[in-house]
Amino acid sequence: MTDFAHLPYRPNVGAVLFDARGHVFIARRADMPNAEGHPGGWQLPQGGIDADEDPRSAVLRELSEEIGTNRAEIIGEHPDWLTYDLPSELLGRALGGKFRGQRQRWFALRFTGTDTDIRLDADPHPEFDAWRWAHLNELPIVAPDFKRAIYETLAVSFARFAA
Repeated sequence: MTDFAHLPYRPNVGAVLFDARGHVFIARRADMPNAEGHPGGWQLPQGGIDADEDPRSAVLRELSEEIGTNRAEIIGEHPDWLTYDLPSELLGRALGGKFRGQRQRWFALRFTGTDTDIRLDADPHPEFDAWRWAHLNELPIVAPDFKRAIYETLAVSFARFAA
């Protein structure tokens, strides 16, 4: 077995996108097509930070790339960088095999568009194949196991935006 503990964490941003009702945007990963109703297939938009890119700019870019819109404004930021390790079956494969997991800066954003602005097919290789608005407290339930602790933290940290 290969030891991946020496690998770094990939710098990453994540978006907790709130609609006017205080619900959050979650999407089902396209590479988990049978995940409907099954915990683990749904997640929040997130993505890598480019070299010399500001995390605040990165989160808006990632929204545009992953869900086809950046019609959002940043309304909050989790004060700490959060990390997760990939599960053993993904080490050496996911994230180009170059990282042990991700080091993430998370932002709360208010969606300023309409549902028709969300376009999962905007990218030629969509990451998601379905989406919905959910209650913030659903995040830990639908999260992949290895991201659950982060989603629990976010549900507490950003609770004021769900009210």
